[in-house]
Amino acid sequence: MSEAPVDYGLDLAIIGNGRTAALLEPSSRITWWCFPRFDSDPVFCRLLAGKEDKGFTDIVLDGLKHVKSNYMRNTPIVVTELTDEQGGAIRITDFAPRFQNLDRIYRAPQLVRIIEPIAGLPRITIRFRPTYNYGTPVTNHALGSNHIRYWGGEMQLRLTTDAPLSYIERESSFVVTRPLHMVFGANEPFPAALAPTCRDFLDRTRDYWREWVRRLNLSYDWQDPMIRSAITLKLSNFEETGGIVAAHTTSIPESPGSQRNWDYRFCWLRDAYFVVKALNRIGATRTMEDFILYIVNLVSEEAEMIRPVYPIVPTDAMDERIAQNLTGFRGDGPVRIGNAAAEQAQHDTYGSVILAAMPMFFDRRLPQMGDESLFHLLEVLGRKAERLALTPDAGIWEYRGRQRIHTHSVAMCWAGCNRLAAIAQRLGFVERANYWNDVADRLHAAMLDKAWNAKRGAFTGAFGSDDLDASVLLLHELGAVEVDDPRFVSTVSAIERELLRGNHVMRYASPDDFGVPEGEFLICRFWLIDAWWSLGHKERARDLFVDALRYTNRYGLLAEHIHMKDGQLWGNFPQTYSMAGLILTAMRLSRSWEDRYWRG
Repeated sequence: MSEAPVDYGLDLAIIGNGRTAALLEPSSRITWWCFPRFDSDPVFCRLLAGKEDKGFTDIVLDGLKHVKSNYMRNTPIVVTELTDEQGGAIRITDFAPRFQNLDRIYRAPQLVRIIEPIAGLPRITIRFRPTYNYGTPVTNHALGSNHIRYWGGEMQLRLTTDAPLSYIERESSFVVTRPLHMVFGANEPFPAALAPTCRDFLDRTRDYWREWVRRLNLSYDWQDPMIRSAITLKLSNFEETGGIVAAHTTSIPESPGSQRNWDYRFCWLRDAYFVVKALNRIGATRTMEDFILYIVNLVSEEAEMIRPVYPIVPTDAMDERIAQNLTGFRGDGPVRIGNAAAEQAQHDTYGSVILAAMPMFFDRRLPQMGDESLFHLLEVLGRKAERLALTPDAGIWEYRGRQRIHTHSVAMCWAGCNRLAAIAQRLGFVERANYWNDVADRLHAAMLDKAWNAKRGAFTGAFGSDDLDASVLLLHELGAVEVDDPRFVSTVSAIERELLRGNHVMRYASPDDFGVPEGEFLICRFWLIDAWWSLGHKERARDLFVDALRYTNRYGLLAEHIHMKDGQLWGNFPQTYSMAGLILTAMRLSRSWEDRYWRG
């Protein structure tokens, strides 16, 4: 057996299929898997178990000397090669099956692992240590003819395999002389011959993803990071309902010891808008269509307000509590389940949904365009935006201890009403277009008057506040100000002076409920790059973007934060905000194919 596993931090890969997803270390240890859904109790929770050796499955190669791990090109399939001191080696292929099956997509809550000897006589130990109830080790299991069933509480899990069951049960080492196949999933019989089915699933899953990538509309530069980001965003879409999780983990701190540990396995309507926007930008419009169906189930005239965040099955509870059996990422707790942000007022939500839905009325590629009924549904959100825009809320950063009239929230409410006017005009509803234009004009005038702080020479984060906030960089992107507006130019300069630390961009630098933030919030860097590019500072923008790519892990993935002292990734992972920002900024900065081939 090898020594204790290496602490890989967030140098992790994600595999998934739109129904389930898991995180893997470079050694192929599956360290996080919520089963059967993104937001379920994790059967593998080692990522948040501190020093406790529980909640994982791995392949331990005796005398391990070298690890090589990468994605199979243009897929979320991970291929790992482990080599021992004598040159013996195995190849481990991990994926969640996803492929076209007749007229549907097959995406069962399963993980498939294939182990192949590729050199010498490698000796391995297969360890399988599931948990339930957020960190309680499973002690109940039973062997069948070709499977092991595990259960605890309400959790039941079946490992179907042609590997020696007794060796797995006892965690005994053995020599690998033939390919081995493992399927983790529901406690039900595997319906076909294991080995050929796993091979068939692998081939069809690989072909599905390569065809999906082939249809993306990408510019010339930085295609590899954009492709990886696009696949990762797709894996964050729970297709059954259309919800999009902000990340697949809970409670990875924003920075060490910060107590900023939150559960991100839910659908923030704001974050989902950025995901939809990024995927639409590269031609992957299906996620938007799924998300609109998700929204249709949330919106009603009777609801007092729309919550900023919902479970992927919207009727589920989101009450926040502490997981007592998990000590946290690197022992840095607490581990939270649920998120109290669901009870906050965050008024930018209304505009986010309207902006996400807007292409439904203008993009002629879509098989089903937006119609009058969808417009009237969006008007429900517009009326709430009109009523609430100039009232205090918790803002985009979800302050728990204060409420203000936040500039970004007002800007998003304005943008929502402005886009409703455009949609109404498109549909020929002249009276409604005039109405929403009048509402938008009133909100716009109030925002420009109250958000501008002459003393600071900037639009600040909230009306009457002196605090700078990176979210105001979006004012030009939303169309609220022209890029050459002296106030916007001055705002960008002020943010450079006070929120840019080296190459890192703070979201704000004033104390909040937990003190002064220590990490760079990655999406803010992309916002600043976009602002620089629009202002004509193209070389600076490209340099800062290229620097951002240095922080992707070996698999091309990003978390929410970068710790400014050591450059390590922190925060929940993989973070859709960060991956969406990468795509949008790369598409903005990239040369076109014509520029590359004809202008050099």
